[in-house]
This record gives sequence, C-alpha cells and structure tokens, in this order.
Amino acid sequence: MMQPIQKYTDGAVLLFNKPLKWTSFDVVKKVRTLTKVSKVGHAGTLDPLASGLLIICTGKFTKKINEYMGQPKEYIGTFTLGATTATYDLEKEPENFKDISCISENEIYAATKQFTGNILQMPPQHSAIKKDGKRLYESARKGIEVKVDPRPVTIHEFEITKIELPVVHFKVKCSTGTYIRSLANDFGVALNCGAYLSSLCRTAIGDFTLNNAYSIENFEKEIALLRKEEASIL
Repeated sequence: MMQPIQKYTDGAVLLFNKPLKWTSFDVVKKVRTLTKVSKVGHAGTLDPLASGLLIICTGKFTKKINEYMGQPKEYIGTFTLGATTATYDLEKEPENFKDISCISENEIYAATKQFTGNILQMPPQHSAIKKDGKRLYESARKGIEVKVDPRPVTIHEFEITKIELPVVHFKVKCSTGTYIRSLANDFGVALNCGAYLSSLCRTAIGDFTLNNAYSIENFEKEIALLRKEEASIL
C-alpha cells in the first residue's frame, strides 16, 4: 500500500500560483523541502515580478517537463504607457518619459493587430537566453548590449481588456518562448510613446489553469495533513 507522501516520490504534477517576488526555483526548493523528494523541476520559468501558474513535476513526471513547457500560455497583466525601462518591466526604474495625452483608445486597440499571429520578436537584453555560452543578462548588467536575432513566436490572441491611462490592461494567448516584456516594449514603440510591463500573471499553460493551482500555504497544509496520516499508518 502506497503511503500518503509516497505519491510525490513516485511522481506527481503539481500546479502552483507562484507568489510575486519568488523565483520559479524558490517554488521548486519549497516542494523539495516539504515533500523530501529530490527529483523536482518546473515546466517554464516565471520572472520574480510575475505571479501565476507554475507547473512543478516530481519523480517520474519530471520526464514530461519539456512536453508541458511546449504548451501555449495565457497571461493577463498591465502595460504602463509613456515611459520605458531597461528590462522592459519594473526590475529597473522607468525612464524616457513621454506625454501620452494625444493617444486615443482607438489607437491602443488598433495597435494589437500588428502583434497578432506569427511575428518576429526581439528577446530582452535582460533575459536568460544564452549567446556564446553566456546569458544575456550577465552582459546587460555590465552595460554591454549583445546582438541577438529576433525569434519567431505566435500570438494567438491579444486583447485589451481595460484602459485606465497610463495603464492598459490586457490578455494574451501565445506560443511558448514569447516574452511578454518584449511585447510591452514593442507595443510602446508602435504607439510612439514607450511602454513597460507593470504587472503579469500567467493564467493557463495548455489545459492547466490557475483556478486549479495550490497556493504555497495550502500545499504546506496538505503536506502537514499527509504527514499526520502517514504517522498514524506507521
């Protein structure tokens, strides 16, 4: 008979709502600590300044990580118009401020069309992509810009859900490999006013949704209950 906690050792797919400011590996470490399972990995990094769905695999299911990583993603979040940042999000301070009073809502809605479908996207300089064996952010932190080629990505849906200038709320469904930070920056270029990603939440990966995800606190409670059940069996 399998003991309650054993299911994580044998293999499980766990959905988490990654907290803001946690790294994806912070969640992996938390699961390792709580379950005492060493073979744990995540299926697709979320930046520390993003929250939302993170797939964690344990045991034999770590073999499926690449499969899950390749699934399309869904995000909701906000762009802030009228400024840019070096990282395309709030990791760096906004700069290059511009007046946005002349930008209409119709222009904002219309700008989504050029970013829908199969597009070429330039990755952020502050990203984990490797060039010549070195991650881009390592050079970017030294003030060195590395030449990289644009990458093909697919934006299945790009919807503006609310406009509260300078903040624009959006929902995006996209292929794996899409940088929403780059989309924010490119959106600002299209409107000729600059923009950066001011909040982001991943709501779905393939058929997995945030609605079915654990909070860290709820997972801690579940493990505590399983430990008690395990102790009673022994």
